[in-house]
Amino acid sequence: MKKIGSILILAMFFVASAFAPKTQNVHEVEADIVDLAVSTDFLSTLVAAVKAGDLVDVLKGDGPFTVFAPTNDAFAALPAGTVENLLKPENKDKLVAVLTYHVVPGKIMSSDLKNGQKATTVQGSAVTVTLKDGKAMINDATVTAADIEADNGVVHVIDKVILPPM
Repeated sequence: MKKIGSILILAMFFVASAFAPKTQNVHEVEADIVDLAVSTDFLSTLVAAVKAGDLVDVLKGDGPFTVFAPTNDAFAALPAGTVENLLKPENKDKLVAVLTYHVVPGKIMSSDLKNGQKATTVQGSAVTVTLKDGKAMINDATVTAADIEADNGVVHVIDKVILPPM
């Protein structure tokens, strides 16, 4: 049953269109944000980082949260050694800052976004939304799948790790 659930969730990621107008076609699963990410192979680096940052309980909380979830490929595109260094216990504060920069309080669906909009993240700094040529960007990351609803919020998959101002 778990395997079927994972396949369905993956199918939703691939079928979801990036910020297409939504009416009845919102993608919703019966899982919180963490469970959704755990069941998705291409978000395994994000899951490992969330665990290392002790953020599992927070992201399993009531929310709602909007999470801009970088893929494994997004983490792999960072300079060599970056992920490994962030996962070290002595760098936990930096890791938490990076991860919480990907989370906005509240449930923000793609239809709520406006070009040039700023959204303050849990980390404290704002991200900027750009809508262009039918695509949405969060800072310099492109949204590749949008409006994947979880019990406690919504996930938008992005193709880059966005870094907070340091």
